[in-house]
Amino acid sequence: MVKFLNVSVSSVSSGANVTVVEPCNLYECFLADNVFVGPFVEIQRGVSIGEGTRIQSHSLICELVLIGQDCFIGHGVVFINDTFECGSPARGDKSKWKTTNVGNRVSIGSNATILPVQICDDVVIGAGAVVTKSINEPGVYLGNPAVKQK
Repeated sequence: MVKFLNVSVSSVSSGANVTVVEPCNLYECFLADNVFVGPFVEIQRGVSIGEGTRIQSHSLICELVLIGQDCFIGHGVVFINDTFECGSPARGDKSKWKTTNVGNRVSIGSNATILPVQICDDVVIGAGAVVTKSINEPGVYLGNPAVKQK
């Protein structure tokens, strides 16, 4: 038997002038003023998206992620909160999940993967980059793992 789930927007708090292009899954999250969310995006419970941030299609923003103001999240960006530190998924044990905080004016290129890290203001993360460590210095970061460009 196949169970079909409806794509939904449920229990979302938002500011003014928020645009959400369906289909998408948004639940129990907060979208500040002037946020744009493209189609096929999932934003999970407890996530907060800052004013003026744009999230492009096919991105996943999992629980325990906070994104600042005036950010750009490219197509297909994935945030991770379970690092499999025990060698397997946490399987619902949220105490093993970790947080990600993205500062203001951060641009994340398409298909980047963001592990649980802290990212300061004024950072550009290139397309396809994998951010495995916190970024504490503004600049451009590329590669796998992402490193600052000189």
